Amino acid sequence: MAAAFMSKSSTAGRSMLGALGTNLIGIGRVTNETSGKLTFSDFFFQQQRTFIQMRTNLKVVDNSGAKQVMCIQSLKGKKGARLGDTIIGSVKEAQPKGKVKKGEVVYGVVVRAAMQRGRCDGSEIRFDDNAIVLVNKQGEPIGTRVFGPVPHELRKKKHVKILALAEHIA
Repeated sequence: MAAAFMSKSSTAGRSMLGALGTNLIGIGRVTNETSGKLTFSDFFFQQQRTFIQMRTNLKVVDNSGAKQVMCIQSLKGKKGARLGDTIIGSVKEAQPKGKVKKGEVVYGVVVRAAMQRGRCDGSEIRFDDNAIVLVNKQGEPIGTRVFGPVPHELRKKKHVKILALAEHIA
């Protein structure tokens, strides 16, 4: 789970850490950096990253007992959810003795999104996966630990308790 930071002056919005672990993208990137021109493989093999929308599967990164959640509805905007937005989801996979069970409808806050997001200093951040932390209706986390990096943009969205539980703040 790596976060990619980029500046707006980078060529065609490339990340420094690669994209989705595909070897073909790495080959296209080498030709891009050495020649300075964009090749067909740069556009053909790069996956389009979009909003978290209905039927998107997300990884759960807390110890609430759920492993995977499918998004039912985004509670903000018609297009979908981004970093820090709250969604409603259905638990698809769960641990046997967890706090939530398979099939339950839960609320969650998006803490990692594959779609890039701009920062105030001009850099952009994106993650390798889509991940959420399960919360109750009041916005308090269900679990007691949050695994992996969490962006500091959650502070602006009033999710300070999630930041307090996080291992690493990106």
